[in-house]
Amino acid sequence: MLLKDCRGLTAGTADTDALSEYEAAIDLALGYWLDPIARLDRAVAHDPGFVMAHVAKAGLLALVMDPSLHPQVRQSLAGAEAHAASACARGRAHIAALRRWMAGDFADANHRWGRIAIDWPRDALAMLLAHTSDFMLGRTTLLRDRPAAALPYWGEDVPGIGYLLGMYAFGLEENGAYGEALDIGQRALRLNARDPWAVHAVAHVLEMQGRFEDGIAWLAEREPDWAPGNGFAFHLWWHRALYHLDAGDVTQVLALHDQRLVPNAVTTAIELLDPASLLWRLHLRGVDVGIRWQPVAESWAPHAADAHYAFNDMHAAMAMVGAGRLAEARRIVGVTRLACEGEGSNAEMAREVGYPVVQAILAFGEGRYRDCASGLCAVRGVAHRFGGSHAQRDVLQLTALEAALRGGDCALAHALAAERRAQKPHSPANYLLWSRLTAQAA
Repeated sequence: MLLKDCRGLTAGTADTDALSEYEAAIDLALGYWLDPIARLDRAVAHDPGFVMAHVAKAGLLALVMDPSLHPQVRQSLAGAEAHAASACARGRAHIAALRRWMAGDFADANHRWGRIAIDWPRDALAMLLAHTSDFMLGRTTLLRDRPAAALPYWGEDVPGIGYLLGMYAFGLEENGAYGEALDIGQRALRLNARDPWAVHAVAHVLEMQGRFEDGIAWLAEREPDWAPGNGFAFHLWWHRALYHLDAGDVTQVLALHDQRLVPNAVTTAIELLDPASLLWRLHLRGVDVGIRWQPVAESWAPHAADAHYAFNDMHAAMAMVGAGRLAEARRIVGVTRLACEGEGSNAEMAREVGYPVVQAILAFGEGRYRDCASGLCAVRGVAHRFGGSHAQRDVLQLTALEAALRGGDCALAHALAAERRAQKPHSPANYLLWSRLTAQAA
């Protein structure tokens, strides 16, 4: 007889050991703890026909957005498909979503995961995959609304409710509801202190409000809950580095980069985003980072020809320009242009945002500052469509502002700087930018 999981859903296996491993894996994945893939492998070893274990592994690996993992994704998807006929309806729905994702139709896959979360609102895997892909596709309102729609079905006695609240808190923050996001994030952490996504949601609020001192204290206080053994810790270290950068403490920023962001060989694209973004922010300030660009660019090199995800292409271009490898940056621009001619969700993201952005990054590296500023300002209204958070995409406005300054477009520089001051009036970094403008105009 098929078993039910801890949230009352038909799991699709009759093997108690397989279900135990699967549920442990989902709990790890919800909190980005290591290593859910190993637990899913054990679940499949116990029951090779356990479709939900196959699709969980495929989905978690697919959303890393790294083509080097695609062989493993396809293998797990094939394992699920081999047993689709005997799978539960929910398992078959996951298979259909994964097929669309691997065909490059990220938008339809995202819609299908969202529909699973409607039909089975306690499907934690569907909610995780829908929420993550909402983030990657820039579907900001859905980051808030999907968890909100599921919450009535999750009482505080339902395992994982804290994780769902953490997702909701992040969605609230990305939609500007900062006070509510703080309340929900802290509620999530009262239920489950070891939820890095809830910690992350609060960190985003403090970043968007320019509360760098509170942000540093928040992450330092919660560090035992999110850092050891967590696959998301590198990103929270990046957030802490942003707070120190706002405070003007470049020494601490570089120390966090060296000790936390790239302490070991990094190979997956998702782990390379933050070092590239952080060094680029320093680059815009004219900070000499020494040889730090070279290993970051070298790690990006194998990904530079993928054009699998436009958001990654931007960071690869930053790494190459920062390292002075302009020929490789030009190749990224060419590959992204070709991606625009294809089909699927990434082609659309590349056309709307990715290609203009990598062109602008290259223009900055070549000293064509007015072209850079013009190109980035042209996509400001649609930049969210290639994914990332407001904090991550802020690098576009920072680049446009610096390019306007260097290119002598004082009117644009003043406009962008005034926007930043209005958003974060107490930010030391924004004060320094405004002081530069005042001095330049004098």
